[in-house]
Amino acid sequence: MRSSFAKSIYVGAAVLGLAGLSAVTTTTASAKSYATAGSYTALTKGQNVLVNGTHAIYSKPGTVKGAKVVASKKTVAKLAASKKSNDTFYAYGTKTTNRGSVYYKIVTMDKKYRGYIYGGKTAGTFAGGIKTTDTLTTAAMPANKTVYFANPGTKHVTWSAPKNTDIHATKSVVNTTPFASDALTITSAATKTKEGSLYYYVKDAAHPTVSGWIYSGAVSAAKSNAAKAVNGLTFNYVEKSTGKAISSSVTEFAKGDTQTAGLSLKVAGFAWHLPAGYSLVSDTNTTATFGNSAAKNYLFKKGDSVTVYVKANQSALLQMNKVVLNSNMATEATHYLKFPSEALAKIKADTFFTQPSGIVAEASDINTHLKSAGADEFVVSTGKKDSTGKTVAYKFTLATNITRKGTFDSKNANVSAATLYYTATKGYTTTTTSTSDFTPAN
Repeated sequence: MRSSFAKSIYVGAAVLGLAGLSAVTTTTASAKSYATAGSYTALTKGQNVLVNGTHAIYSKPGTVKGAKVVASKKTVAKLAASKKSNDTFYAYGTKTTNRGSVYYKIVTMDKKYRGYIYGGKTAGTFAGGIKTTDTLTTAAMPANKTVYFANPGTKHVTWSAPKNTDIHATKSVVNTTPFASDALTITSAATKTKEGSLYYYVKDAAHPTVSGWIYSGAVSAAKSNAAKAVNGLTFNYVEKSTGKAISSSVTEFAKGDTQTAGLSLKVAGFAWHLPAGYSLVSDTNTTATFGNSAAKNYLFKKGDSVTVYVKANQSALLQMNKVVLNSNMATEATHYLKFPSEALAKIKADTFFTQPSGIVAEASDINTHLKSAGADEFVVSTGKKDSTGKTVAYKFTLATNITRKGTFDSKNANVSAATLYYTATKGYTTTTTSTSDFTPAN
């Protein structure tokens, strides 16, 4: 029995030993095998690229031990779908693993994300999670090639390349105010590939270092008030009764002039560019601006400003001449072309139709408010019956494409009236008053 017992212990120990060995062998075999990466190589020429959302970005090549996620596949997918140029990437270096995988070092234009992404199996080509891109697309040149800074200042300036289209782009100038009067010549036009926003390359002959790319909306064909003010006089219109600033305008001096006499400006300048709906407060401008006796001799210099006091004009109801457009109906229908009482009441209650004299009512605005009042299409009953006993009526429809604008005028309203054109359709109603109950005549 001792022999059997001892044998059984030996056998058991052997089995356990084998089991333990097997466990150790299994653990060793399942340990993760990492790739190794070669040395970093800078690209001779960097490349603008887009991610496609299929691979994440890592702190090291993704299969190398210690690689951490910089941007997950979900984040990269969002960057791939982005319509913002700052989410474009720039590839500038590479590492290749011992398994032949090429990883590119990339960074977003705004420097927010930087790391390695899988780029295929062939160095020098861009595959896997990235593809090459052009950040700018050539655009048609504008007809007018001479422009000025629309709003001189620090918001929109010139760049060596449109911002976020070139990782190395720099500002040509940080403030365009000193160059507000410079004429700029457009020599190139391009759109940002992602956003589609239009940019111009402008050359400044007077100050060449200012030349560069600028957003198209930041330049204009005419000089801005800020540009004119450098070489002229600014008129600041203020409502006398309230002290409220209404508007400003600038009168440039004639070429070569550096100053001008106050009296000539009083006569010729005050009324220039008066804000619509306002007139001069004549008894206060002379004293406030020039002083009583010094008016004739006072000289204004370039860059000076003048406060001009104004008052709101008397309000007036916009006059509207109504015309029958189709000539075959003009004779018989013109007499009945009048706004129905309910439409007329809405027109009088609408503040749009009563404004200070001098303000212009544009045709599109007139059409909108007429429609709101129900005056764009209405029926007028003649109150007369034909031989069949039906009440004759006319349906009038506004021809919105040819409405003519008008000016509010409390003194000579008819001269400044808007013109409305209506097509007239003859028919019948069942009542003798204005109604929408209308049946066209055969």
